[in-house]
Amino acid sequence: MLAAALLGVAAVVSVFSSGFGRDPSVVPSNFVSEPAPGLAGPTLDGGTYDLAEDPAKVVLVNVWASWCGPCKAEYPVLAAAAEGLASRGLSVVGINTQDKPENAQAFLREMGGEVYPSVVDVEGRHAVDWGTFGIPETFVIDETGTVRARQVGEVTSSWIDQHVVPLLDES
Repeated sequence: MLAAALLGVAAVVSVFSSGFGRDPSVVPSNFVSEPAPGLAGPTLDGGTYDLAEDPAKVVLVNVWASWCGPCKAEYPVLAAAAEGLASRGLSVVGINTQDKPENAQAFLREMGGEVYPSVVDVEGRHAVDWGTFGIPETFVIDETGTVRARQVGEVTSSWIDQHVVPLLDES
């Protein structure tokens, strides 16, 4: 009985210790190095967006909501990337998920205006298609339509420098 108890304790310790010390933003994705899922639909500004028709060399897809604190913190970084790297071939698109469009529009007004389009995803279907675990999450799509990187949590300018800029420099 003592041996069984020790074996049980060892198993629990093994399971818990395997996750400690890991970066929680590094979540394996079935989509990295695979074709990006489809993304098409109405946008918050009344237009439409279709990833398959985006002519950009690199597309940054950001899953966000107005009620998400880290989304508010990262919006200026994404807006700066959208404006500063567009001439080099970057397109940024949002997926506004599980949110009321009027709340998302108010969020964007508060942040200084909509700099890039956001596909409306009230029921979270696009977020599920993209395999998100939570928000924010960001995906980098190269010119072949392949997911090259994924960030769980807030995007920083250094992350964009590391994962986006090199793809813009290719070709």
